[in-house]
Amino acid sequence: MARKSSLREFQRALAERLRDPSKLRAFASKLGFQVGEESWFVSLSDVAEVIPMPTIVPVPQTKVWFYGVANVRGKLFSIADFSGFQGAPLIAANLERRVVLLNDRLLEASGIVVTRMLGLRNPDLFTRDASLDASRPWIIAQYRDATNKLWFELDVKQLSKQMTFLEVGEEASSATTAAKVTTASMTDTL
Repeated sequence: MARKSSLREFQRALAERLRDPSKLRAFASKLGFQVGEESWFVSLSDVAEVIPMPTIVPVPQTKVWFYGVANVRGKLFSIADFSGFQGAPLIAANLERRVVLLNDRLLEASGIVVTRMLGLRNPDLFTRDASLDASRPWIIAQYRDATNKLWFELDVKQLSKQMTFLEVGEEASSATTAAKVTTASMTDTL
């Protein structure tokens, strides 16, 4: 009986907090996820949906971190490994791996693969870290949690402006060089 009473009390308290606008600040949450060993969060308004890893069709002559395209309910999405894009190892296949589909108003039909989801996080409960990694302009802020673990906040708008993220094709010069080498090899054999 005590358990039912506790659940009712919890639901009642939650409903009261949601009705009181002054207490809504405590619920200022962001979506937390892990990328490799790093902890991240992103504004809920920047995310369209989180889905299990879909079937992905690879696209030839693209960067190794660009997995390809996936059909999500009849719409094609480009899917990128967020860890690999940042120069870290690609995310290993596992059951917890997810795709965060980004809001179309910022980056149309795109998703990033993350290691696992960490649930909702409230950055107001974290300590803002003054330093920023200038080599990754898509990080809007850095925080430390109660255990001193570093968290990064993803700025999807800034990510959408990065040509290194948008241009997924292999370098044209390396493809041209490979073609020249192949052509030269064929001429030598004639």
